[in-house]
Amino acid sequence: MNIDIDRLPAEGLNISRDFELFSGDLVEDNAVSLKPLHADVFIHRVGEEVYVKGHISTSVNFICSRCLSPFEFAVDSHFDLVFLPEELDVMKDQLERDDVNKLFYYSRSLNLEEVVLEQLNLTFPLRPLCSEDCQGICPVCGRLINNGDCFCAQKGTDSRFGKLKILLRDKS
Repeated sequence: MNIDIDRLPAEGLNISRDFELFSGDLVEDNAVSLKPLHADVFIHRVGEEVYVKGHISTSVNFICSRCLSPFEFAVDSHFDLVFLPEELDVMKDQLERDDVNKLFYYSRSLNLEEVVLEQLNLTFPLRPLCSEDCQGICPVCGRLINNGDCFCAQKGTDSRFGKLKILLRDKS
């Protein structure tokens, strides 16, 4: 959905709509959209600056990074962005600190679907977890540790630290 910057009404434009998500649109490889992405967006222009303020909500199915179980992740996020015209996007040899937060519109239009999709992807956790206290799976038998204790002989010390343990014992 392209918004023509020059045709924005003086009072701004309110948009409320659903966007259909495809798995290729999401940055998380195993994520699956459970319902359409709903966005309420207000766009207004002051001079050449375009202000985009909005709210997005949806539900996405992730695979837990620890236990590999699927879980539902609810998205309910607000965003407030400012876009500048492409003429201000001058090529520089080195980025300055303020340049990281600048957004630009090109060809006097703004692709609202791209903006909303980017804001959705920014809400995703780096490593999706079904719960903060997820114990994951046993590296020996593959049993879900969340479902109960694993009875493998994994309770001993980590063999990677064996040499360090000998070194520390010799110093005492």
